[in-house]
Amino acid sequence: MRMELIQPFINATDAVLAQGLDSPVSIENLSMDEEAYRRRGIAAEVCLIGEIEGRIIFDVDLPTAVQLATRLAGMEVSETDDLVREAVCELANQVIGNAVTSLNDQGFHFHVHPPTLHTSEQGSKSSEDTEALVMCFNTSSGNVFMNVALRHHSRQAAESTAIAG
Repeated sequence: MRMELIQPFINATDAVLAQGLDSPVSIENLSMDEEAYRRRGIAAEVCLIGEIEGRIIFDVDLPTAVQLATRLAGMEVSETDDLVREAVCELANQVIGNAVTSLNDQGFHFHVHPPTLHTSEQGSKSSEDTEALVMCFNTSSGNVFMNVALRHHSRQAAESTAIAG
């Protein structure tokens, strides 16, 4: 996995969490994973196709998701409120928007699907040729996990795949 593909997502997650939770953020527990992702809290998945292909999962533990939803809504939100799940998708949107801008500026061409809730206990598996980088963003409100499984295709290969699909 190429670091120049992942770094924009790390930078964007750090910035969005720091602002969204009004909290310092530290990155902990970096690991590589070949297993299917098992969610820990409320998770949103974003898929990319084209020159960069794969998926990113944002997994927010429940207390942190409630805190994020409360800050975004400007009022107290309960654990069962739909706004909690929507806040995790909004977090994914903001991070992906910032990261995509950076990657587009570097000349990469790809399409991003909107975030979807990742509801199953057994999650997406990385493809056989792509490991996932898993990291924990620790905030004063709790933990946010990001699972990134991306690979790079040459533009020509990505265009032929898009035409065939």
